[in-house]
Amino acid sequence: MHAVVASWVRVRLRTAPGAATALAVLVALTACLAAALPRALDRYEDAGLRRAVAQAGQGRSSVSVEAPTPDIQLPAREQEQALRPLALGRQYTQILDAVPGPLTVDRGQSAYGVRSGGSLAVFDPWIPRPSGLPAKVSLYAQSGLAEHSTVRAGRLPKADGAVTARTGTVEAAVSEATARSLHIRVGSVVHVPTAESGPALTVRVTGLLAPRDPAGAYWSATPLLRTPALIQVPSPDPDPPKYWLGALLLAPEAAPALLGTDVWPVRYWQLAPDTRALHAHDLKPLTSAVASLESGPALGRARAVTDPATQASTGLDDVLGSYDRLRSGVGPLVSVAAVGGATVAVVVLLMAGGLAADRRRAELALLRARGASLRGLAGRLLAETAVVAVPAGALGLGAALLAVPGGRVLRPVVAAAAVTAVACAALPLRAVLAHRTVRLHAPREDAASVRPSRRRTVAELTLLVIAAGAVEALRRRGVADGSGTSGTTGATGSPGASGAWGDQLVSLAPVLIGVIAALLLVRLYPLPLRWLMRPAARLRGAVGHLSLARAGRTSVSAVLPLLALLTALTTAAFGGSVLTGVAEARDRTALSAVGADARVQGAGELPAGLAGQLRRTPGVRTVTEAGVDYRAKAGSNLTPVTLAGVAPADYAALAARTGLGAFPAGRLRQPADHAAPLPALASPSVAAARGTAPFTVQPADGPTVTVRIVAVRDRTPAVPGTDFLVVDRAGLNGGKASTTTLLVTGDHLDAAALRRAAGASASVWLRSAERARYVDSPLQSGAERVYLAAVAAGVGYAVLALLLALLRAAPERAALLARLRTMGLTRAQGRRLLVLESLPQALLAAAGGALTGWTTIRLLSPGIDLTAVALPASAASAGGAALRTDPLSLALPATAVLLLAVGVAVAQAWWTGRRGSVRELRAGDAR
Repeated sequence: MHAVVASWVRVRLRTAPGAATALAVLVALTACLAAALPRALDRYEDAGLRRAVAQAGQGRSSVSVEAPTPDIQLPAREQEQALRPLALGRQYTQILDAVPGPLTVDRGQSAYGVRSGGSLAVFDPWIPRPSGLPAKVSLYAQSGLAEHSTVRAGRLPKADGAVTARTGTVEAAVSEATARSLHIRVGSVVHVPTAESGPALTVRVTGLLAPRDPAGAYWSATPLLRTPALIQVPSPDPDPPKYWLGALLLAPEAAPALLGTDVWPVRYWQLAPDTRALHAHDLKPLTSAVASLESGPALGRARAVTDPATQASTGLDDVLGSYDRLRSGVGPLVSVAAVGGATVAVVVLLMAGGLAADRRRAELALLRARGASLRGLAGRLLAETAVVAVPAGALGLGAALLAVPGGRVLRPVVAAAAVTAVACAALPLRAVLAHRTVRLHAPREDAASVRPSRRRTVAELTLLVIAAGAVEALRRRGVADGSGTSGTTGATGSPGASGAWGDQLVSLAPVLIGVIAALLLVRLYPLPLRWLMRPAARLRGAVGHLSLARAGRTSVSAVLPLLALLTALTTAAFGGSVLTGVAEARDRTALSAVGADARVQGAGELPAGLAGQLRRTPGVRTVTEAGVDYRAKAGSNLTPVTLAGVAPADYAALAARTGLGAFPAGRLRQPADHAAPLPALASPSVAAARGTAPFTVQPADGPTVTVRIVAVRDRTPAVPGTDFLVVDRAGLNGGKASTTTLLVTGDHLDAAALRRAAGASASVWLRSAERARYVDSPLQSGAERVYLAAVAAGVGYAVLALLLALLRAAPERAALLARLRTMGLTRAQGRRLLVLESLPQALLAAAGGALTGWTTIRLLSPGIDLTAVALPASAASAGGAALRTDPLSLALPATAVLLLAVGVAVAQAWWTGRRGSVRELRAGDAR
């Protein structure tokens, strides 16, 4: 039996090498794309997680384990031993062993040591006192100082002999930044207060250090180690008093000396996470590991080896939670494109198998008539296909693994195996379904006259009800959870299984709607053909009547190509609307933040001629002046409010041009009676607090004015915030209000030229730069790229599906044209016949795709929030991003399908005309 099958396979491969090669290319390409997608998603998600941890800073992402001073009732020797490097190093190793996976500690950037429990005031007269207050220092005896620093002057500190609590002099080093700010040099002596007003601890500075990796966790987990801080004392004064706070770095062996200071020392172990080992698919175990360290079993193990009062603190859990919310918003949207593209790819594989089965229908029918069993026939076809598909799938998998490094391996292997299995099973299954009954001639398939069976009707209705119910459930879920802030409110509004089910609904929604549309359109397709048959029969020419008759001769499996086209068009329309909504949200938010295409703002009044200089800058169209006072007070209770003085005509034109709170210029002009209240445009919060009655406003510089709110707008160009008043600047300070802000509009603004014109007197913000800042995570940019790639792949497979559908009927069409040409049909009439024959199905797919895409967006928009993809968390409060219909995304793919179908028909007619009629007739008879 095996020899017979092997012989069958060899013969088939030799007789049809072209078909085998085409199948291998299709399987290899599909397997490569299927395997590359999960690898790319893993890569972007991992990069996004690492970027989130890096942006959070080492101070938040590191885990700080701290233990208090050893029990004061212990002998002094035991207290000192507990602070020595030997004991701390042993505990450090045990704490590392207690860290649960998958959290990995970067041992090269982690450290341990002893620090003073608070800052200590030092009264040495040579240390600067900005406000007359003495500087303060913190003492650190941290491990690894030599490995993480470069000595710029002097030497590293060391401990001579056994340092105890009674030691009076120790050595220390300071960073170069600390030395500059506190005027410390090698040999400087700092006197640190000790307990019970005893003699001060003398700290002699022996070296100035430069961090080898200033951004690393060793120096950045506690920034005070490398950079001193100028601390402001809380005070109602506009210029509160300040003092310097710096760090003195002792030798680790000198840590017992801290027992004699005025504050109790604290033992600490600083654990820096290894960002290279962070993976997004480990997010839940990572979160659990951090929670275990903060207040779980891992903290208990750390306490067992250190002190019962040991505490752990970190901001890593907040960072992971923020990233999880971002991923939850981005993931379902990407999966929409992935599922849509995968559906189209599967349909194409099934169509390829169906095309092969149809081409070999006579051969397979003859084998069945001669006694071949269904099992034997399916086995031979499966072996024949597997010989080609399995190596091709393995080749595609290998190409994907090489092309997209990083990421997990199991998911790509499963994806490629699934593609290979579908490719292997398509031909045998189609053959078994078509040849269940032994017959020599296939029944006539005429969509315009043949009625579907009851079994098919029941199956279609069941599928229709399931799909419609799922879409309605998603829509209701999105409306109910519309207040959520995650990227997909309907999908991620609740945790657990329901949230996962919501994510799946979002991913499957376009496919489900495509299934509904395909079933409905296939059912409705015969109706217009029947309506057109009678009028076409009365036409003088035969081309119109014949083309309609040919259009009605469609296969029962026409649902597959139509489903592929509708799914691809729907996914493309959905993807285009997503990307358009993301772009519009970023543009709108950047415009709200800047107020125009560029914003030039100074700390005080801008130079008088600056506006004219900016107008002469290339690309600048208009420059609108405004005086923005952020320290104005409103009403008798002196409520802080931002007051903007503008020229009404110019400012109204700017507001109308930008769409930020347009208003009639006349409503804001100063009245002729200067004693009347000054009209004001206000934000909703200010209007709600003040109403329409006149009230006073006290600018920071200038006399009090009385204003009355005449218009309310959510946004205004001059003030990025939401609490503002805008008035005619002619009514402020006797018409001599200062200019602090210039709002610039124009195309292709030159940032460098604007900054040169502004000079050092002002800062320049560009809307384009602000917009670029909103893509702050590789997860967002990666999601957009994956989305575009998935949509492009889906459209490509849809085109392939259309070509397969046309290729299926190509031999029959060629033979028909050849016969008609022997009866006098001209080449022009032949082209017209093929075009008119393909137009009904192409129009059905194009119109149905556009309508399905529009319906999908309208149905799903209540459950989709694009804010997570469009904007970072810092800018999300400034505005959301909703899913809106993009006409271009609906029209372009549909038009492309229509043009492709017509183009293929014209090309086939042209090619058939070049070949001889006798050859085509023989080919058609042979078929």
